[in-house]
Amino acid sequence: MTQANQALKKHQQRGFTLIEAMIAMVVLTIGMCGVIATLATAITATASAQEDLVARHKALEAMESIYAARNSQQVPFAQINNVANGGIFLGGAQQLQCAGPDGILGTADDAPCTAPDTGAACPGGIECLVLPGPDGILGTADDEVHSLSNFTRTVTFNNVLLPTGGINTSLIGVTITVSYARPGWPLRSYTVDGLISSYH
Repeated sequence: MTQANQALKKHQQRGFTLIEAMIAMVVLTIGMCGVIATLATAITATASAQEDLVARHKALEAMESIYAARNSQQVPFAQINNVANGGIFLGGAQQLQCAGPDGILGTADDAPCTAPDTGAACPGGIECLVLPGPDGILGTADDEVHSLSNFTRTVTFNNVLLPTGGINTSLIGVTITVSYARPGWPLRSYTVDGLISSYH
């Protein structure tokens, strides 16, 4: 009887098999890959937050200049279009420059920029930002000028279709995309869509 009880106890004290341990390791590895991917996404979002904010601001700024030109009747509605379609707005991706004499961004008279609050010329005439230097205080001698030469702005106009299939002659669609590149990163962009009416 004693030998039978000892054999029964040995049979009941089983451990994990090698296959069970390997399955547990695979499940744990898949879970860890998910956590690492989430962390990588969070790090990417944090690292590009400043550029994303600049891209958003520059797209909205261009849209506002179009609305202002239309509202002030500075530009006839027929000229609110790309140059290829008889308008005043340059087609394709353009470097960020300051509005020229017409006060409208994205047109042929855009001019070289100066740094905000300092009046110093921006590098290459491309828009630039003044950011706090090592002391963390804006407006001191160690402030740093950062060029936006890695940003481009594209202003595109599109016809608006009527429900009957014709073209609405009193509305035009506008899409403004500001894109930027960073070394080793894919191209990122921010897009704003709007409608411009011929009515003020």
